[in-house]
Amino acid sequence: MRFRPRKCIPSCSSHHKVDEDDYPWRLKKGNILKLSHEPVATKSRLAQCITDAMFGSRTLIGEILIRSGLKGFGSDKYSDSTLSPMQEERLQRLQERLHIQYDEDSLEHQKALIDLWHLAYPDVKLEGLISEQWKDMGWQGANPSTDFRGCGFISLENLLFFAKTFPAAFHRLLHKQCGNRATWEYPFAVAGINITFMLIQMLDLYSVKPRSLPGANFLKLLEETEEAFDILYCIAFAMMDAQWLAMRASYMEFKEVLKVTRTQLERELSLEDIYQIQDLPAYNILYS
Repeated sequence: MRFRPRKCIPSCSSHHKVDEDDYPWRLKKGNILKLSHEPVATKSRLAQCITDAMFGSRTLIGEILIRSGLKGFGSDKYSDSTLSPMQEERLQRLQERLHIQYDEDSLEHQKALIDLWHLAYPDVKLEGLISEQWKDMGWQGANPSTDFRGCGFISLENLLFFAKTFPAAFHRLLHKQCGNRATWEYPFAVAGINITFMLIQMLDLYSVKPRSLPGANFLKLLEETEEAFDILYCIAFAMMDAQWLAMRASYMEFKEVLKVTRTQLERELSLEDIYQIQDLPAYNILYS
């Protein structure tokens, strides 16, 4: 059995159930019909409105808080905050993961890649670590190891965690099962690497301390569960796919979709009533 290769972006659905009687949703959904004739900026603004309706009113509250009290998500005052011993320990372990490069000669890394294939296509025999089959998953070439150079082993760990922890959502996104898909779809695996990179930048994980409200709040979530980064990755991936559908995007607009996704995540991580990763409004999209 073979899968049809998807056309890929140069390296760089989940459809949340909403009450049809909800007025804002019906209004925004009616406007989607115009998306294909609008510029990218208009698409992204409309997609953001749809996302606010999809993920709940707390995202709107977060926007109000930001507009009334914060000039932006970044602020030097957060660099002066004191981390708890647990936060320091878990942040250090997470940062250590960031420095591990994918080693195609490592048996551990090879096994992780093979495990990912079996989780993605349990009924399809893998021909080898270098095979044209990998393109079916959305890698750029026959050798996936070349795609890890930009983000390291953690990007493979993120994909594995997604497949193991939220298998239904993972397969829904991998196989593009929901929504009106584009002719030129985003390549699943390469998109996953871009999401890992986006989260590292957004949370400023290479810094000793966070320099933004989302980063500071993320450390609180990390203190509650050491898997916070991996779970946030899964949320971000599902959210990105929802944005992709809402914008009726094509591969040339992937960067803009990722930008909108980042903005939404920053808003949710800036809310005051977030005490654990499951409190994020977008968390439920993994089960939609």
